[in-house]
Amino acid sequence: MDGQTSPEPTGFIRSRGMRFPKHPEIMQGKVRRLLRDNAYEAKETEAALRTVRENDVVVELGGGIGYMSTLVATKRAIKSVHVFEANPNLIPYIHSVHAANGVTNAHVTNAILGPRKGTADFYVREPMLGSSLEVLEGEIDPPATKVDVLNAKTTFDDIGATVLICDIEGAEVDLIPSIDLTDLRAAIIETHPQWIGPEGINKVFRAFMDAGLAYYHRGSHGKVLAFRKSW
Repeated sequence: MDGQTSPEPTGFIRSRGMRFPKHPEIMQGKVRRLLRDNAYEAKETEAALRTVRENDVVVELGGGIGYMSTLVATKRAIKSVHVFEANPNLIPYIHSVHAANGVTNAHVTNAILGPRKGTADFYVREPMLGSSLEVLEGEIDPPATKVDVLNAKTTFDDIGATVLICDIEGAEVDLIPSIDLTDLRAAIIETHPQWIGPEGINKVFRAFMDAGLAYYHRGSHGKVLAFRKSW
């Protein structure tokens, strides 16, 4: 068997020792291929494994397919991971991924975080992973659903968050400078310079620096940035 790939369990795609149910709308094309090649969210994976520590309480903004929350819960002895995902259609799948991997310390909420409580429009698209909080160029009246916005400061305090993992498709330029990050030990964020530009990147950096978090070069790669209070 040396040099051979172990067969996938029936009904699952295996990636980095984790199992992902073969959902017909989610496990398509590029997502399926990258998972099988252990290349899905490769930069974020390296950042998380270098940054997240034992007993951390992790907040993830943008849960996606449940990959990062499952990674930190199974590869590090964290206290808990709290996932906030805007797309209501992804919530059952995230739960199924956690269940498939024996994750019992993950909490999933269909909401986003912001500087104050409220609601926001979320635009649902096909494929499911193309949905977002923004209207895309050329779109006319895309289907939308209302999603809850929770107060970020209150949520961080209630949870006791020590690490933030964030991938919210360009919304970081408005969210990150608007919330209190001072109690975090570390953060990992995928930036989107193609949308937010140099001014937006500087706003994100400035917000973390003002919170006492320094750029962590060993956990950063390209658009994925890591910040820590100490190295």
